[in-house]
Amino acid sequence: MASNEQKTAYGWKLESSYAELPDIFYTKLNPWPVRSPKLVIFNDGLAAELGLNSEELKTEEGTAMLAGNRVPEGAEPLAQAYAGHQFGGFTMLGDGRAVLLGEQITPGGSRLDIQLKGSGRTPYSRGGDGRAALGPMLREFIISEAMHALGIPTTRSLAVVATGEEVARETYLPGAVLTRVAASHLRFGTFQFAAYKGGTEERKALADYAIRRHYPELESVDNPYIALLEAVAQRHASLVAKWQLVGFVHGVMNTDNMTISGETIDYGPCAFIDTYDPATVFSSIDQQGRYAFGNQPQIAGWNLARFAETLLPLLADEQDKAVKIAQSVLKEYIESYYANWLAGMRSKLGLFNVEAEDESLIGGLLELMHEHGADFTNMFRALTLGRPEETALAGRKAFNEWHEKWQARLDRQEEGRDAAVELMKASNPNVIPLNHRVEEALTAAVEHNDFTVMERLLAALSAPYSYSAEQNPYTQPPADPDNPYVTFCGT
Repeated sequence: MASNEQKTAYGWKLESSYAELPDIFYTKLNPWPVRSPKLVIFNDGLAAELGLNSEELKTEEGTAMLAGNRVPEGAEPLAQAYAGHQFGGFTMLGDGRAVLLGEQITPGGSRLDIQLKGSGRTPYSRGGDGRAALGPMLREFIISEAMHALGIPTTRSLAVVATGEEVARETYLPGAVLTRVAASHLRFGTFQFAAYKGGTEERKALADYAIRRHYPELESVDNPYIALLEAVAQRHASLVAKWQLVGFVHGVMNTDNMTISGETIDYGPCAFIDTYDPATVFSSIDQQGRYAFGNQPQIAGWNLARFAETLLPLLADEQDKAVKIAQSVLKEYIESYYANWLAGMRSKLGLFNVEAEDESLIGGLLELMHEHGADFTNMFRALTLGRPEETALAGRKAFNEWHEKWQARLDRQEEGRDAAVELMKASNPNVIPLNHRVEEALTAAVEHNDFTVMERLLAALSAPYSYSAEQNPYTQPPADPDNPYVTFCGT
């Protein structure tokens, strides 16, 4: 165990409020040590936000903490229990390859989970080895940090440590441990677990904890549980709209991958669309397209309904009344999602005010993009830069007519063209994690032990709205755009 002097040196300030919940919600255990831990990537900026000492954590002893070989001072390691609907089917789950070290209290007073992913077997492993492969952990590092830079609520990545061990999947792959940082790891599935394994008291304890942790302003309202459901629904209305506005496909929107905090979590088969098509699916296991790009808003609503079901005994004494309350909240989610998305699309087109024909204008562009296979990100990038001739729609009569309508719409605004361009630059990223660039970085790191490609990619993604010349190489589509891109869960 570290001394107080060492504790100060590393910057750990860990607490474990989650362990105060009823013990059905977790199992206390230490991470399983790994053979030969080696730090391969570290997030200095995030470490500073957490109040951690980067240089100390990069030492051999610090790396041992990030690998799970050594438990930091103040940590109370545990694996969380939860359940979930996976592709529509309910099952009991839990942290099968992750351990929560505790909650870091940051210099700004925030409470953030510190979790080791790939840290070994737990009682919830269901036959798995509890480990993770290097490639998927690096993918999560890249995408989660890109999402953060895009302004989308997300878990974040502090470090990836190679374990010096192999994990058996289809082939043998190098192993790794990711240090994940989150507002919390409370999931819709955590509440489903409480409803299945516990009673009303366990649900109430969990709901009270979620309110204290994420929505303390609700503690004094007449029915904080109705307010909790409303708040979670509103956060997801905002979150999923943000996904749709940048072309992000989560890929595995199971209820255990939806957070009470409203953060994006779990970056397994995720990717960003290139050619615009609402039916886009990247995940190799999503054969029916349940989690296709265009389905994400309604799937989030379906998941919210499952969350609402767990709260029914707390919403009202009478079942029928509780159901009506839940249905009302879910209807508000749908309306709020669409309002968020529509406002975001207006901003992407430089529109400051509201006109009745805006929905037709937006829908018309998306239909043309779908029909002619336009690249989603680069289409809006080209419009922002005033270069429509660089898109797949250039020269087409229908697009020229749409463009004239859009220009006329811009001219009817009080704000000038310069203001419209600035709004578009703030709403349309110049660069996203293009799939071929992510694969290029992962191949260099995993197969050639070259992390410089990943570091350059992360630098380009760190300020996606800056429109800097250095980003230009990372905006180019793949040489073979017709080649279907497939992602895997990476478990």
